Amino acid sequence: MRPHSYGDYRLNAEHHLESISGRKFYDLSITRNVASLLISAILLIVIFFSVSSAYKKNHGRAPRGIQSFFEPIILFVRDDIAKPNIGPKYARYMPYLLTVFFFIWFNNLLGLMPGGANLTGNIAVTLVLALITLLIVLFSSNKYYWQHIFATPGVPLWLLPIMIPVEIIGIFTKPFSLMVRLFANITAGHIIILSLFSLIFIFKSIAVGPVVVAFALFMNVLELLVAILQAYVFTMLSAMYIGSAVEEHAHADHGIGHEHSVEGEKYGH
Repeated sequence: MRPHSYGDYRLNAEHHLESISGRKFYDLSITRNVASLLISAILLIVIFFSVSSAYKKNHGRAPRGIQSFFEPIILFVRDDIAKPNIGPKYARYMPYLLTVFFFIWFNNLLGLMPGGANLTGNIAVTLVLALITLLIVLFSSNKYYWQHIFATPGVPLWLLPIMIPVEIIGIFTKPFSLMVRLFANITAGHIIILSLFSLIFIFKSIAVGPVVVAFALFMNVLELLVAILQAYVFTMLSAMYIGSAVEEHAHADHGIGHEHSVEGEKYGH
């Protein structure tokens, strides 16, 4: 048997499976990122079905067990992220906001475990999350959202040819910033930790070891904070973008509503 081969199959230099005889086949083996994605999905399903079941059993009573840990976080996402940024229509978007918050948080934590995959440091994953937010914004948008883009109230007509392309670009730069921000922040932390450990081999001295380990532990603890912070930032910005698409602001933002109210008071209406 050849090294790294079995029957008609072998691993090439890129560690991809190929046929020795050139026969066509499809390699459906999963990567570490896919495995991490499946693990996080199973964790989310198991944990939140448990929380839902506990909530139904303890309805009207103080939360207990795993429910007592996650319920305050769920209420935080609802009361401090969804309601202020989306408004009265927040309830229909809560499933997505909760899913994306806990998905990012769980995978950030899994990426810090020894042997764990840095899933949120994979730009393909952050791209998909950003695209989902973009699709929700576009399919939830009302006429006032598009009016703000193509006929911004209060903007002179001669300025619209400049403003319209800028607003259209803004539609796509928002999810792009979501994608890059999450990818860059998570990747940067891992790069710093790896760079610290590489100093041991660069200086070829054991004396550097304790200092490097101390700084690496500090960065690891800092990454625990960054893990939930990035989940919060992504969820909050997604809620803000959704809120701007569903807001029924009409002309109130430009003082027109205020002028009508003043006239009403003047004439006793």
